Amino acid sequence: MKQNPKTVIMFLIFCLFFILGQATENDRDFKMCGIWHHGNTSQNLKYDLTTGCKELVISANDITLSIWGSITAKCKQSGSIPLDLSPFQNQSNFCVFWEPLLDLLIVEVNGKNRTLCGSSGLQENCCTDLSPGNQTNASLYGILKGSIQGDIIQHNVVGIYAFQGDSINCKKKFCDVASQQSRGANMIEEVVMKSNATGRVDLPCAQSTIIEMEEGFMGHNFTLPAPRNVPIDKIPSVYLPSCLKPAFRKKAKVVCTYYRNSMSMKYFQRESSDSALLDDIVGISVENEIIANLPEPVRIRFHHSALPANHSRRCVSWDTRKDNEVMWKSEGCLTINISAVETECCCKHLTYFAILIQVEQRATVRHLEALTYVTAVGCAFSLVSCLVLFYWLCKKRRGKKNQSSLVHRGLVVAIFFLCLFFILTGTMANVGNDAVCMTTGFLLHYALLSTLCWMAMEVFHTFLLIRKVFSSTLPSWGFYLGGFGLPVLLVCILLPIGDIYGKRKIVPSDNVTNPYHMCWMLDNDKSRLAHFIINIGLLAVVVSSGAVMLFLVVKEIRNRPEWKKNHVAFLSIWGLTCLFGTTWGLGFLDFGPLSEAILFLFCIINSLQGFFLMLRYYALERMKKRNESSSDGSSTGSSKQHMLQTNEKS
Repeated sequence: MKQNPKTVIMFLIFCLFFILGQATENDRDFKMCGIWHHGNTSQNLKYDLTTGCKELVISANDITLSIWGSITAKCKQSGSIPLDLSPFQNQSNFCVFWEPLLDLLIVEVNGKNRTLCGSSGLQENCCTDLSPGNQTNASLYGILKGSIQGDIIQHNVVGIYAFQGDSINCKKKFCDVASQQSRGANMIEEVVMKSNATGRVDLPCAQSTIIEMEEGFMGHNFTLPAPRNVPIDKIPSVYLPSCLKPAFRKKAKVVCTYYRNSMSMKYFQRESSDSALLDDIVGISVENEIIANLPEPVRIRFHHSALPANHSRRCVSWDTRKDNEVMWKSEGCLTINISAVETECCCKHLTYFAILIQVEQRATVRHLEALTYVTAVGCAFSLVSCLVLFYWLCKKRRGKKNQSSLVHRGLVVAIFFLCLFFILTGTMANVGNDAVCMTTGFLLHYALLSTLCWMAMEVFHTFLLIRKVFSSTLPSWGFYLGGFGLPVLLVCILLPIGDIYGKRKIVPSDNVTNPYHMCWMLDNDKSRLAHFIINIGLLAVVVSSGAVMLFLVVKEIRNRPEWKKNHVAFLSIWGLTCLFGTTWGLGFLDFGPLSEAILFLFCIINSLQGFFLMLRYYALERMKKRNESSSDGSSTGSSKQHMLQTNEKS
């Protein structure tokens, strides 16, 4: 059935007026307006206001608009104010505004306000819910089209309007109304600002402090007012910088409002299931100003209980600027973790601030204690083995130049320092200060990069031996530059960036409350980017080139007579695998059902790398002495094969 458009429009208008009427019915403030029909002589405004909650009477005649009654909490005012109205008009628009919470009564005549009762703070008990009572009609002079909250009461001329009110707990009602509004926190802030008070202002739903910034304001540090039953040492403290005061104003008020526990839940939306706000929320605003991009930040220090190890904390602010979408955002605030129970927010704008607690989806390490113990024991064995092997290599060097021995010595030295700093990193993290831990992390990273670079030198040196008949002509300083110099360049690039090295926390999966601390690269975006580009990138190059070189070497020497013995073939392949760093490729296989086994193999094999190199050298030396008489002849048919054999045994 086709509907009449006029019917639809009238229905929508009716719905709109119904909704507005419902909102008006629960409005806490009183607004009575009308047209004052008066004479052409001088007019005045008379008032007589006393405390109590009986009635408010608004009347008018040809020369006087009168406001009198007993509705105020503290205000007692009476008098007469001459009105400067045009002598050529016989009617004026007027409104009477009554805000019971503020004990504020204002009369507006032709757009000009007269305050009959000024606010003296927020009132506990007040007279509100004024409803129309008796009316006295008038013939000519009086009030035409009288209305309450925009709803017409009487179109005809009325001489006297009387309104009766009820005495209630105004603060409690205001908090109840504000909690049902989407901008309830802003309502609280606005009414506190209008209270015309300084110092502490209490509401059942929040506690506020009003500070007046005058000329020469040098900043202010204070503790927010404490609600009942809350220890003073648990209350946030606030520092207001001197730049907060607008330079063009002689005086400016700043309001700091404190919400706690269930009260904050009524006015601010919660976060997702994996995050939550702490109990305390602090709102800061300057009267009639939007404050952003402060040269010096506002500082809010929150006090809270210690958090579990897998929980992170960050400062957030209440943001409503994006398409009326309300959310907690961390932009514009710096989080400073003072201690396990104190967090400071440094923010360069004003709004509402809180601490967001989020369960970190941090990758915990399986069997961390066992892996740490295994790695430490392996590194201890490698330390001793590297010392022994370095002595043998130096002893062998006497009397002749051997470039293979040079490359081996460089790798042994790098592995020695890698194992040494790895053993020390946990101790330095627990007993050393930040500077010591940063230095240890820097040295550990350098030792790791140096180890990988010397493995790359082993691969390159073997490539020269395979592809050249005679000894490599690469000078010794070239190997030192690649093995020790390149890592210096890489770590020196990272140092000026800052926030790369320091105390790193590793959480075991079986005990998240007892993390392991080590001096290493930090867990932040810059360090993660450096780790993936430098560490993972260099490791990928070393492992891939080592695997290729291992294949080429095996292909070249698989037909040698010695390889017919299984133990010789295994020893040669395993020794070259350690030299070329191929075992480090196990780190790329840490996934799937065998990840735990791979992780243990990675730690065992690579922590014992120095030990394996010593065993390889010792076994090859014994084989060399045992077969020395037979190998002096022509067991191989070419000088290239002789060089490969020499390299394999060296």
